[in-house]
Amino acid sequence: MAATPLTSTELDQALAGLTGWSIQDGKLTATFEADRSAVPAFYAAVAKAEDETNHHVEVTVLYGTIGFALNTHDAGAAITALDTAMAARLTTLATEHGAHPATG
Repeated sequence: MAATPLTSTELDQALAGLTGWSIQDGKLTATFEADRSAVPAFYAAVAKAEDETNHHVEVTVLYGTIGFALNTHDAGAAITALDTAMAARLTTLATEHGAHPATG
């Protein structure tokens, strides 16, 4: 069954519970900061989560930051519940690896 794009109301509700996440260029995005030595293990955990859910994330790593961008290609590159669920999981993984939402 194909994923259904979230309505603007559903997206607003989801964002209310996703600290550090926002919509940019039609994607659900966030950047986390961590000690640079923690980034490889954090990314490995992200890759495992992607494989487990068969839902893949655009990842950008730069020094001690790791950025994410999510949308669902099967839903016309719209943001779906798959994306908000993955964002919540990524936030949990960030916390587990000592990362926090970037402040600037």
